[in-house]
Amino acid sequence: MKKINVLMLVGALMSFASMAQQKDTLIYATGKIFNYETKEPVVAKISYQSLPYGNKVGMLSGNSFSFPLYDNEKYSITVEAPGFSPAKYMLDPASANADRKVIQDIALGLPASAAKTAETTHTVGKVMRLDALIFQQRSSVISPESYPELNTVAEMLHTNPKMVIQLEGHTDTRGDAKMNLKLSQQRVDAVRDYLLKRGVAKNKVKTKAFGGALPLSMDNNEQAHKLNRRVEARILEN
Repeated sequence: MKKINVLMLVGALMSFASMAQQKDTLIYATGKIFNYETKEPVVAKISYQSLPYGNKVGMLSGNSFSFPLYDNEKYSITVEAPGFSPAKYMLDPASANADRKVIQDIALGLPASAAKTAETTHTVGKVMRLDALIFQQRSSVISPESYPELNTVAEMLHTNPKMVIQLEGHTDTRGDAKMNLKLSQQRVDAVRDYLLKRGVAKNKVKTKAFGGALPLSMDNNEQAHKLNRRVEARILEN
């Protein structure tokens, strides 16, 4: 009986040591959320998901966050607070510090156009929503009222010769997933074609379609669906 108890104790200790070792190698994303102008903390809704498939998701609320980056995967984090522009970043475990933490403090600013944001922040990884971009319903035809913002984005690329952006297309979560993916690709292709016609070099604009796989909100109402239907510009190089 004593021999069995000793074996059980040894087994438990080995299991605990294995769990401790796994915990020791786990990387965490951490950060604070604050007002860009006043530097005061801002309570926000924080949602995150693993990339590229979003098979690990989570949601938090507060003026700071901390969550594990499982399986050494990159994660997308979106921060929303009333009265501020949404902020979206990609978190890469490869950038973890010696304490196994990826630190990403997030400053929320007042709503602004994508082009204005890009001109004041040329940070690689920054994601900018093209708020003034409008398509005809269920099509990739760009409405004329979208042209001023797209013209400014083209000018931004002209005045920043090293900048490379990736246009990322998203639909809401309703309807057929394959059709949504196709539509989101057609829309980013249309935006890319417009920028090329404005003289932007072909190698400065990449595209990627997500369909409805990366919603900003999981609520089932028109406001949430409108929020999820978007084209974003991610700065890849600068």
